[in-house]
Amino acid sequence: MKKLIAPVLIFMFFAVNGQQKNYSNVDEKVAAMGAMETENLATITATIIQPFAGKKEKARAIFYWITHNISINPRATKSNDQKKTKPEDVIQLRNTTPLGYSLLFQEMCSQADIRCLSVDGYTKNSSDEIDNKADEFNHSWNVVQLGQSADAWYYVDAAKGSGYLDKRMTKFTPMFGSNYFFTEAEVFNLDHFPDNEAWRLGSGPKSLSEFYAMPVVYPYANSIGLYKTNPKSGKIKTKPSGTVKFSFPHLSEIPVEKLEIVTGEGNRAGMPQEIKFTDDGAVISFQYQFKREDEYPVTFLANGNPILCYNVVSEE
Repeated sequence: MKKLIAPVLIFMFFAVNGQQKNYSNVDEKVAAMGAMETENLATITATIIQPFAGKKEKARAIFYWITHNISINPRATKSNDQKKTKPEDVIQLRNTTPLGYSLLFQEMCSQADIRCLSVDGYTKNSSDEIDNKADEFNHSWNVVQLGQSADAWYYVDAAKGSGYLDKRMTKFTPMFGSNYFFTEAEVFNLDHFPDNEAWRLGSGPKSLSEFYAMPVVYPYANSIGLYKTNPKSGKIKTKPSGTVKFSFPHLSEIPVEKLEIVTGEGNRAGMPQEIKFTDDGAVISFQYQFKREDEYPVTFLANGNPILCYNVVSEE
């Protein structure tokens, strides 16, 4: 059995979830409330939702507060220690695993009279995991219901929205990921696969094997609304003399001004090389020739941020 580790990342098809909107008004009000370090869970929840009438704004307020006041616990995450994941423990310690984030968000939503469920599932963090599926779930997130219909469920991932751990899982770096709140379904499904398929909103990979066969997706891909990859497989077989065509449909209005490729990982990673590409506002397109004959991971960066990682086998 593989060792279970919670997901941490190193460095929108308009479906069930609806479009992203500007929540700056909510975020600014919650930011001004501070950490409330001496308050209990019930008081914190009541305080941060009090200024808002709508359930969507209340859910956003909870998401913003959690992602700015709770940290990923590197040691517990690496060892899959879930002993301190109860909401009361998380509030007291101010750090937890992704499961703890999910349970805290669920409880705070419950106190705000918002229907919310915790979902266990899978994500990928490195090229080693491509075509190497986990035996047990390694991440947790939430689904929120704001209405009675099947179209009223929304995705939330407070753990990924708070920041990331380094590759050795020893250091947490806070980095707010706004788009992990009510993420478009197809965007979210690129790097999440639920343990219970009933909680896969919208379309996405149909099996865990299919999910693990796909490339690794990094947080900035979520920011630009990347919802499909071509090639779909995370393992690319080609020849040094051949050319591989890539196209990445995306939804976000954030313009991609620069695209780069990095071959190798860690100490063996090369310098980023700029790629000529086109972006019509809906699809990033380019082609690349992997001249070096070998097997190696390649990472694509948009605007200097990692978005996707493939494994390439280039041989005659």
